[in-house]
Amino acid sequence: MKQCIVLFLLLCAAPLFAQDKSLITVKDTTVNNGVVIVNIHDSGKPFELQCNQSAPRCAAPQPGSYWMVRLAKNHGMYDCANVDLYAQSANTENPDNVLGEYCINEK
Repeated sequence: MKQCIVLFLLLCAAPLFAQDKSLITVKDTTVNNGVVIVNIHDSGKPFELQCNQSAPRCAAPQPGSYWMVRLAKNHGMYDCANVDLYAQSANTENPDNVLGEYCINEK
């Protein structure tokens, strides 16, 4: 009985830690007053990624295709919806492969 309860709790908690992964296209990147702004398309919709240039995981990616992983609510360094960006060939399960962490805004 104890095992069933533990299994049930784990299954209920799983969506809280789930991550949404999608292949995105970086259109261009600019730096303005220490803020890196990355214009992307995700499933045809335009979005803007932002990070502080002085942050440890802030990068200015070149145009191309990347994996974007949306982090669970209240995860990440910014007070907004946070995403991690990975090279298209990278394993998104390995946190060492993160190119950058960004705040995502819909355009």
